[in-house]
Formats: sequence, structure tokens, C-alpha cells
Amino acid sequence: MAEISAKAVKDLREQTGAGMMDCKRALTEAEGDLERALAVLRERGLAKAGKREGRETSEGMIAVSMEGPVGGMVELGCETDFVARTDDFAALGSGLAALVASADGPQTPEELAEASTDGQRVADRISESIAKLGENIVIKRVARLEVKDGLVGGYVHAGAKLGVLVGVEGAADAAELARDVAMHVAAADPTPVAVFKEDIAEALLDTEREIYRNQAVQEGKPEKVLDRIVEGKIKKYLKDICLVEQSFVKDPDRNVGSLLDEAGARVSGFARFKLGQSGEEATPS
Repeated sequence: MAEISAKAVKDLREQTGAGMMDCKRALTEAEGDLERALAVLRERGLAKAGKREGRETSEGMIAVSMEGPVGGMVELGCETDFVARTDDFAALGSGLAALVASADGPQTPEELAEASTDGQRVADRISESIAKLGENIVIKRVARLEVKDGLVGGYVHAGAKLGVLVGVEGAADAAELARDVAMHVAAADPTPVAVFKEDIAEALLDTEREIYRNQAVQEGKPEKVLDRIVEGKIKKYLKDICLVEQSFVKDPDRNVGSLLDEAGARVSGFARFKLGQSGEEATPS
């Protein structure tokens, strides 16, 4: 086997714009022959893909896939809404979400890129899609939920810009319940941060307490009532951001917790992706 030099890889990259590993594999297959390696890349549609890497990917889609007790969700970015609405891009996103939801599926963008589907590395498949669609494509986020005694439900809002996964345990027939809760997580304002108040990081609550205390001081509230005012606001804050405490969007007269109690179920965790807003993910509890 011919030894592949770093200079040969560099030269091929400069000619084609393809990724470093794609160039190295092509040179290996071509036994070090630069022209043959170039032909290999062209045949695979990779010759220009690398030139598009690094472009901003502000558009894209959220794709979800559920397989009983496991669910996968992927945020896939591209450059324009035109490409985001193509069947090829949608199929790519759906396939990646299904791969995440498979047994021992990848849990990070890096793991997903190195995973294989139908005998092909995901990274290579994405490179082919870049060449075909003419835009940079990036795996931005990955979420994977798995429950022991129940199932994972999901919801994708129209336009595929917002997606949710919810793990529900304990209910005899949890499919409709899981979808209802997933729709609630998508629509709720404010967006839930955790399932239960016990899941809220104490550091976050300390920050809120400091804000409320400073507000009360600026309003001229007496020192002796500051603690009561602060804790009252913290109680309302927890009700606003804890999933089980929120008023159910389909029936505001009850909260999500009572809906779950009625079904003998509990939410074990959830994830929420909104396109371009990486801070909105809620991790499993």
C-alpha cells in the first residue's frame, strides 16, 4: 500500500475543497495517484463539498423519531429555507433522528457524524448531500431519550422549526398522553425548564432570589418583609417553569401534574429544540 503524505492530502484538498479524511481515503484507494484520487472524489460528489464547509447555517429543521421506549431528535442546519424544505434534506434529517433512536444510538453530534447507516458513515453522507444540494449542512444538536417502563412521545411543529421529545412511564396506554405532553412543552409560555421543582439547580434559584431581593429593595420594601416577598416570587417562578406545575395548554383549568396523576403516569424527562436557539434544550431528569 502506497504511503499517503500530508502534502498529497493538502494538494488534493486545495484542488477539490473536500474534507481531509475524504481526501486521505480517496488517495489510499487510488494508491497515492492524485489524478485517480480526484476522479474518486468526483464520482462520490465530494469534490466541491468541502468548499462550502464553514458557511453560516441559520436555517434547517428539527427531526424526531420514536421507537417505543426510545426517542431521538436532531437539529440539522443548512443555509437557506429553500433547501430546508426539500425532500432530500427532510429525508436526511429523518434518517439521522432514526439512527439516534436506534439501539445504543449516538448521543452527540460528534458520535452521530461517525456512526454508520446502510454501511456509510454519516459524515460521508452529509458531504454527499452538501455536494448535491449546494449548501453547507451541519448536525447542530442531538437528543436521545430512553425510558424503562413506558414510551417516548414526540411532536414537531409545522415547518419543522420546533421539536419535542417526552418520556412517559407508568401509564397503560401512554402514546396519546406522551404526545399531549410533548405538544404542551412545545407551546408552553414560559418554556418549562425541568419536570419537578427538585430538578431546578439551586444556583439558578439563588440568582433569581438575588434579583427579586434587589427589586424589592429598589421599590423601598421594608427589610423585615424582604424574605417573604422573595420566597413568594420564587414559588411563582417554580410554578411557571416546572412542567408538572404548569397549566395544561389544552385544558388551562388543570395542571400537567394532575393530568399525569389521573393516568397513573410520570414524565421521566424531556427535550425541546427550537431551530437556532441552542439554549432551549431541557435535558432528561
